[in-house]
Amino acid sequence: MTGVTGTTAADRDATRVPVHRLTVLYDAGCPLCRHVRDWLARQRQLVPLDLVPAGSDEARRRLPELDHGRTLEEITVVGDGGQVYRGPAAWIVCLWALADHRPTAHRLSTPVGAPLARAAVLAAARYRRATRRPEGDGAWGGRVYRTSDGWTYDPDAGWTRTGQAPPPALPPACGGTCPAPD
Repeated sequence: MTGVTGTTAADRDATRVPVHRLTVLYDAGCPLCRHVRDWLARQRQLVPLDLVPAGSDEARRRLPELDHGRTLEEITVVGDGGQVYRGPAAWIVCLWALADHRPTAHRLSTPVGAPLARAAVLAAARYRRATRRPEGDGAWGGRVYRTSDGWTYDPDAGWTRTGQAPPPALPPACGGTCPAPD
């Protein structure tokens, strides 16, 4: 993990710098991210979670040394001691902060649980990529979404993979040489 303040990981371990508060940077343009944010806010927290939109003015004010472009690419959680968690580690530390889910966090942090945590993060990232809308664009519209790598999400059927990317847009029937209408 890289720190916000440039300290080494050994300077921030849990015995020297315990975590008393976590800032969770979530993608406000992603319906799944907003749902998880709301879910986290409803849970009983052993470690307080500050839920802040990634890339926002508030995030930049709180964490000026953080690469905010990267926070929009993957979930990022920052501890009050400068600890930075990304990807599966970020999901695990969020669960660890919750009273009812700390045992699950401990299981997911083991060699046996780590692949499950990674798979969950990859599935969430795929869903996020397919449904993400620019901030202020409103919620997901319940339509069919297709990704460039051949995955399709249909609200009635769920995720399916054709194994092929969708065909490119067809060229105009006349190849662009048709005379303009009068």
